[in-house]
Amino acid sequence: MSARLGVNIDHVATLRQARGEAYPSVVDAAQVVLEAGAEQITIHLREDRRHIQDYDVPAVKLVTERYGVPLNLEMGNNEEILDVAINVKPEWICLVPEKREERTTEGGLNLKDKNQYEKVHQLCTKIRKYLPETKISLFVEADTDILQKCVELNVDAVEIHTGDYAMAFNRGEATDSFLKNYTDAYKLIKAAGMGFHAGHGITLENLGPLVKQNLFEEYNIGHWIICQSVFDGLANTVSKLKASLN
Repeated sequence: MSARLGVNIDHVATLRQARGEAYPSVVDAAQVVLEAGAEQITIHLREDRRHIQDYDVPAVKLVTERYGVPLNLEMGNNEEILDVAINVKPEWICLVPEKREERTTEGGLNLKDKNQYEKVHQLCTKIRKYLPETKISLFVEADTDILQKCVELNVDAVEIHTGDYAMAFNRGEATDSFLKNYTDAYKLIKAAGMGFHAGHGITLENLGPLVKQNLFEEYNIGHWIICQSVFDGLANTVSKLKASLN
């Protein structure tokens, strides 16, 4: 069975926010990618609201409900955003680290830091209280100590940060160490009965070695899809990725 393809449509909103117009529509983008074979929509409501806005979340949720697929809401530790999640009730919440000065998420949650671990624990507790049907994933590195912390938190899945692997691959550097880490991480996470997902920096080219490993059950891909769509169109780009996963 092929891995699931989740499409992150944040950067459709980035284009919209650049001019403050009503276009391009993230709702239309969600419909196009689902028609093209995507099996999940991912959006990240950031504290600084640099792309996805609060009103986008319920609008996209209506689309995912119509197509019968999950909405995966990425979020940091923020009470306002938690309130949005509670109102919308996404099928998945992926907890991510977030800094205002970063261009994009620069790495996974550092659960080896006691302060960050406790904040994540408290947020997971709130999600379970107010959203008992919502599954929780944690965006983390393929680090054994961090993954053990994920097991302790008893979440539903981890999403492995593949950004460093992707950059090494794109530069033509060796990636064997990354692939070995993913294998070790997979064994640990599956032994705990948790889901094993991947995301960040993935392109059609660097996806190949990951697919050959047959470890990840879900890929969340966004920036490359929107960039490649300038040349190939959104539906065609998503279709190519889905074909690669198959």
